[in-house]
Amino acid sequence: MSRLQHLNKGTVYLVGAGPGDPDLITVKGSKVLELADVIVYDRLANPELLGLTREDSEHIYVGKTPDKPSVSQEQINQILVSKALSGKHVARLKGGDPFVFGRGGEECEALRAHGVPYEVIPGISSSMAAPAFAGIPVTHRKIARSFTVVTGHTITGSDDFENWCHLVHADTLVILMGMRNLANISETLIQLGKNADTPAAVIQEATFESQQVVVGTLADISQKASHLSSPATIVIGELASLSHDLAWFNNENELETVTESQPQLLANYAG
Repeated sequence: MSRLQHLNKGTVYLVGAGPGDPDLITVKGSKVLELADVIVYDRLANPELLGLTREDSEHIYVGKTPDKPSVSQEQINQILVSKALSGKHVARLKGGDPFVFGRGGEECEALRAHGVPYEVIPGISSSMAAPAFAGIPVTHRKIARSFTVVTGHTITGSDDFENWCHLVHADTLVILMGMRNLANISETLIQLGKNADTPAAVIQEATFESQQVVVGTLADISQKASHLSSPATIVIGELASLSHDLAWFNNENELETVTESQPQLLANYAG
């Protein structure tokens, strides 16, 4: 499984569960789940993945639910440390990628402070997978040479989006954990100079059969996507409009149009 598994101490493996579809976990991640003594898992990690584990493995749920009592990060850190120091090999199963807004860095700091060996198994982040499953490439050599990923939820819960001046010029802006603040985010970006007609999309429950995609503009995406809820990924930028042409997954879901008269984006960059 790893060079670390041969150590006398237990080891913690921070495993990225991927964006939702259990088939999208990495091969190495699935092998870790098969061999681990303890599984410490999040709300966004697909519970079907627990079917890969040993029958005698211990499962500990530490998912965080908005506005509801949850296990604190300090408690999670203590669980990982105590289980590993007792000689257990622990799989810390986290939705997406452990180091993309997954608090993996904080957990590694705690493990290192207590001398616990650990390994990071990267996962597919929803920041890339959700747009891909909606037919939205986050980069295109003729349209967008870069993409920026940010969180729409601050550690204090405050709405400090006035500090987003540098994001106005992002080619493609991908926002995670931003549904609650979508109206505020959209309004702030427009006030900071982002064109109100910039295409925008919201992808709810990406990679699941229940996936829904709503496409609009920065000015109206909050209203159009008001019926959607977390977990959802927000994409802002010219490439968001390509969802109409490139949608391939569950495309029986009706996509709302940006404007019926808008020419195909790619046609404008042909040649």
